[in-house]
Amino acid sequence: MGRIISVVNQKGGVGKTTTALNVGAYLAEAGKFVLIVDLDPQANATSGIGVDHAGLERGVYEAVLGQVSMRDIVQPTAHETLRIAPATKHLAGLNVELVDMPRREFKLYDALLEIRNDYDYILIDSPPTLGLITLNGIVAADEVLIPVQTEYYALEGLGQLLETVHLVKKNLRPEVEVLGAVLTMYDSRNKLSDDVMQELYKYFPNNIFRSVIPRNVRLAEAPSFGRTIAAFDPLSKGAKAYERLAREIMDTEYQHFIT
Repeated sequence: MGRIISVVNQKGGVGKTTTALNVGAYLAEAGKFVLIVDLDPQANATSGIGVDHAGLERGVYEAVLGQVSMRDIVQPTAHETLRIAPATKHLAGLNVELVDMPRREFKLYDALLEIRNDYDYILIDSPPTLGLITLNGIVAADEVLIPVQTEYYALEGLGQLLETVHLVKKNLRPEVEVLGAVLTMYDSRNKLSDDVMQELYKYFPNNIFRSVIPRNVRLAEAPSFGRTIAAFDPLSKGAKAYERLAREIMDTEYQHFIT
């Protein structure tokens, strides 16, 4: 079965979408079949990979509610083995739609069941909240990847996020694990970046990826062209960092296999 990783942090602007898109691109470059699920009503992953969400009639919203098959909404990208399940404007109403539904936390999990064997990796780009949409993203996942921006308020709310994952594991899906944290927007010239890194080890003593994502203009520019950094500027520092991160994630798969 495909390995499902939910990219989660309730803080906005920490690099969730950038991480989902570029890890997905480099997993695809390594020969993996990859699906990105855009679970954020802002649809930044959808537009950032070159798909015009405004022109789509159906997307993740309709698939989660069971109106269409998840397989029917998948769109191709510029990377041969990378696909996206796009967000549309309707996704903003999903939190309200889910409230009174039975198994409301499992709607995305159920929708992905039919296609998880089609892919080696499914990456879920979650919105910057801890509402029902994000909860669906966590419940649907095997593992949670947490991007953490190396800035002053980076650790604020991290305890709440980890407690949410713990509650999901305890009450809904015992299989869910924290894959780890990845530092984003790192500036080696800034002492604060090092301070945040040291503090982060208190939360994740054994689960911080060695690959650190630098603050990089090319990473910020790539989505405006509808391209991942692998296609936009593969020689940039940001590209090299995400390529290393994708390799680390693949290495953890191998470690799970041999243990």
